[in-house]
Amino acid sequence: MNNETIRREALSLPVQERAELAEQLLSSLDALSEAEIAQLWLQEAARRAEELDQGSAKRVSADEVRRQAQALLK
Repeated sequence: MNNETIRREALSLPVQERAELAEQLLSSLDALSEAEIAQLWLQEAARRAEELDQGSAKRVSADEVRRQAQALLK
């Protein structure tokens, strides 16, 4: 069974069952080793770099992020 099939089936569950499943999945992340966490971060960085290279994500300057964050806090 592939991830997309699992995702579709999980999203079709009743809300309470989805919440329980989400809790279990999130709890399972607490058991990751430092090496597993590092590997996941490397994969995420590679995914984001690929999005930037493909133009499907845009760069936002630190100044712009700061301005947006400050606007949200007001």
